[in-house]
Amino acid sequence: MDDGLKAIGDKALASLPGAVLAVHDAYGELTIEAEAARIVEALTFLRDDPDCQFYCFTDLSGVDYPQREKRFDVVYLLLSPKLNRRVRVKIATDEMAPSIVSVFPAADWYEREAYDMFGILFDGHPDLRRILTDYGFDGHPLRKDFPMTGFVEVRYDDEEKRVRYEPVKLTQEFRQFDFLSPWEGAPLPGDEKAKGQ
Repeated sequence: MDDGLKAIGDKALASLPGAVLAVHDAYGELTIEAEAARIVEALTFLRDDPDCQFYCFTDLSGVDYPQREKRFDVVYLLLSPKLNRRVRVKIATDEMAPSIVSVFPAADWYEREAYDMFGILFDGHPDLRRILTDYGFDGHPLRKDFPMTGFVEVRYDDEEKRVRYEPVKLTQEFRQFDFLSPWEGAPLPGDEKAKGQ
């Protein structure tokens, strides 16, 4: 991490006690860990302070840690075109975080995606609803406890001329996985010939 980013991190830590919890270098980039309840304050500071000037909001994503008490991280990526610097801001939360649409209007659809995929609710969001899955979709597909097969399958019924939702039906053999190695496990066609020689 260069000295300019280190100075920005130190200033944020000194200027926002309680809102900025920690500052550290992660892969050569500045990472700021913020208090979830004060994320709006922290991002407003990074946008408006003349030494920071992170005007450009580039991304928001969720990360699922099911074993933690605060299960989710919400990660915000900001860019300062004037200073040619990037910053990563992280908060740890359960299923609720303040919306940052008032600070960065571009976060609107990103927050909807995090809600849809992870189930993170953004308090104060103007229109929090699903954006990638169907309205009747059950669950949040990027949670680590979401089943890999899902709950329903969608198919078009040519006779009824409509889309049908049906429960996923898998035979038991597809649920039993053997992860020893690609060469050990279920017998493949032709294995009986190799054993006979």
